Amino acid sequence: MKKINWGIIGCGDVTELKSGPAFNKVPNSALIAVMRRDAAKAEDYAKRHGVPKWYSDAHDLINDPDINAIYVATPPSTHEEYTLAAFNAGKPVYVEKPMSGDYASAVRMAKAARDKNIKLVVAHYRREQQRFKKVKQLIADKAIGDVRLVRLELAKTPLTPEELQDPKTIWRIDPATAGGGLFHDLSPHQLDLMHYFFGEVEKVTGLATNQAGFYNADDMVISNVLFKSGVVFNGTWCFNAGKAADYCEIQGTKGRISFTVFSTDNIIVEVDGKSEVLTFDPLLHVQQPMIEAVVNYFSDKGPNPDSGYEGAEVMRLIESCVRR
Repeated sequence: MKKINWGIIGCGDVTELKSGPAFNKVPNSALIAVMRRDAAKAEDYAKRHGVPKWYSDAHDLINDPDINAIYVATPPSTHEEYTLAAFNAGKPVYVEKPMSGDYASAVRMAKAARDKNIKLVVAHYRREQQRFKKVKQLIADKAIGDVRLVRLELAKTPLTPEELQDPKTIWRIDPATAGGGLFHDLSPHQLDLMHYFFGEVEKVTGLATNQAGFYNADDMVISNVLFKSGVVFNGTWCFNAGKAADYCEIQGTKGRISFTVFSTDNIIVEVDGKSEVLTFDPLLHVQQPMIEAVVNYFSDKGPNPDSGYEGAEVMRLIESCVRR
């Protein structure tokens, strides 16, 4: 493809700033059409963002001859349906995280891409941001020696009564729509980074429970992962905490690397008692580096930045963490 002409299925909040505008800012890329079941909202989005076409039916967008690539940004329960429909139309797909509602569905999507020889990328977009590329480089360069242990903590206060009534929030804690609760919504970014940094997994154990009972999904998850490289990971996710936290620390034989996944753009590197803060400029459109990598891949100018099978592996980790 000389130019990637995109259609977005599901032009909701995530596409307003994080991703949508970036499709027109990346070289050899253009956003041609958007779809939302509410036609008025689809039209409003298109007019506000200067998109030529809008639809209320996903299959009409998929079959638009002017579109040669699809971005699936709906809730996870429909990712497989729309991805396979795009494949049947011969069009490559960039699909939001979590990749699907469950591991089995994610595997079917990855297998379909392989069998049909059509390109599929999962939107674990942090792996293309310079901050996390730097962390990966520091690990590879053994800046802190050999990595031994990773400790990650994410804590959030309970959702307010208003948030529990907000349609923009409520689907994220509905297992039938999102595959789980806030753990399923947020942990893919973190678990994919661990997979990106440390490679294949040897063993996963987990514990999950609904402590507060505010909604029908787990609000506390603890996970231990042993990577084949020998690195051990311990993660804790608490969504009924009294105080918020966002922290990841990579311990090595010579020092440590500390950073947040969601809160700031700094990295702290401590070696031999000396501390260095590496600062990165915040991104206006956080998915833009990944979208550029996807466009290059779809144009046969670069590798796949996050394959379907990599995305499915993250789904396997998620399910291993919450399995009872």
